[in-house]
Amino acid sequence: MQLVVARIGRAHGIKGEVTVEVRTDEPELRLAPGAVLATDPAAAGPLTIETGRVHSGRLLLRFEGVSDRTGAEALRNTLLIAEIDPEELPEGDDEYYDHQLIDLDVVTADGTEVGRITEISHLPTQDLFIVERPDGSEVMIPFVEEIVAEIDLEEQKAVITPPPGLIDDRAEIASSREETADGDETARREES
Repeated sequence: MQLVVARIGRAHGIKGEVTVEVRTDEPELRLAPGAVLATDPAAAGPLTIETGRVHSGRLLLRFEGVSDRTGAEALRNTLLIAEIDPEELPEGDDEYYDHQLIDLDVVTADGTEVGRITEISHLPTQDLFIVERPDGSEVMIPFVEEIVAEIDLEEQKAVITPPPGLIDDRAEIASSREETADGDETARREES
């Protein structure tokens, strides 16, 4: 099984180093010197990590055979992919690989169907489930303990307890409007 572990950013300096956007909780294992990684696009790889270091809070990598800025810049936006054992699980109890979460059914605590997870978006502050609803629309659900109550891999479902307006904001929009005497609708800001 393959796991995206990083995305190559811009070239750094003139000796072939690149910045990387790390997408793994185990960079010291997956992005260590000597690691051989597949790439997307496949024509760019496989790449073998020659050196790695942290500079100003960013991970910099150099790959075997890439010794100048031109070669490094040609790798920009390439995804680095590690081969993992399908039986391998993340170390923490509440940690999951993206492939474990994709295609899970999302339901509320009372069993109401919300949709199916089609993508995981990794943002700096939190991860988001991109959920396709039965009508084809999408909703974003923050992957935080207060909202995602349970992940059941055996039942292939994620149980959520969404706050008002997260999965269906139409009711709130309608309640925030009031009719005027001449029949026109005006927006009314709700006080909190």
